[in-house]
Amino acid sequence: MSFLSSASNRGDVNKAKYPEIKSLMGPDPQLKWVVSGMVLSQLLACYLVRNLPWKWILFWAYTLGGCINHSLTLAIHDISHNVAFGNKLAKWNRWFAMWANLPIGVPYSASFKKYHIDHHRYLGGDKLDVDIPTEFEGWFFCTPTRKLIWLFLQPLFYTLRPLLVNPKPVCLLEVQNVAVQLAVDIVIYYLWGIKPIVYLIAGSILCMGLHPISGHFIAEHYMFLKGHETYSYYGPLNFITFNVGYHMEHHDFPSIPGSKLPQVKQIAAEYYDCLPQHTSWIRVLWDFVFDDSIGPYARVKRDYTLGRQE
Repeated sequence: MSFLSSASNRGDVNKAKYPEIKSLMGPDPQLKWVVSGMVLSQLLACYLVRNLPWKWILFWAYTLGGCINHSLTLAIHDISHNVAFGNKLAKWNRWFAMWANLPIGVPYSASFKKYHIDHHRYLGGDKLDVDIPTEFEGWFFCTPTRKLIWLFLQPLFYTLRPLLVNPKPVCLLEVQNVAVQLAVDIVIYYLWGIKPIVYLIAGSILCMGLHPISGHFIAEHYMFLKGHETYSYYGPLNFITFNVGYHMEHHDFPSIPGSKLPQVKQIAAEYYDCLPQHTSWIRVLWDFVFDDSIGPYARVKRDYTLGRQE
């Protein structure tokens, strides 16, 4: 069904199911409470880990705190589509994303919003969609060992790639994002020392790198089957990732909150059930590392100026 797959029936879905699907569009009234609970739980964790030995700081960062932080990055993804307060209160969504950003430890939300629009508008666009690995990444990270390193360093590549591929002027929201984040980091350091800061930032790095939840980065758009560049995953990890696994549904209807994407699939099951899907993000990571036919090059890349596709 997805216009991103080889079986493009999006228009058919719109005609046949549009009234039911349209009713799902709009803000999710529960999102602000769920996200706020996660932010506050991480602030409580900062207090609890302040005197732990370093080995336990890293243990809890990987097993708990990082999972929450990764989930918060996916909440920010949802909020970037204005599903927290609706399109009429767009600025509220931007500030709320900064609130969701606080436990991640580094400013992220404003820049993500700026580039994520292009990911939807120009999926696979050369020098437009910064989700596409660079030529160097595709050339160098081509063996199992190197691909494993690439997965571990994903946070670094996601941070630096936009600056190299498609740099954009710094906007006011990004300055505000940095100021708010630094202010909160300083307060946490003043109250409880360096360990809570390491707990937050290390958790973000570890759980956005080589971690089962990070399988969604690979599962979403890497071409495991020729002709299919977008895949969904309907497994249990959606419960802690704001249903990011419903990725074909999300790209078809980005204004629908993640909490309602399962309903999209249910309403239009005949369009989604027949398309390739992933059943395990861990298996996705395993195949990515050890299958020679899959790597950073396994992406569809388009030149929107020429209408060319690679």
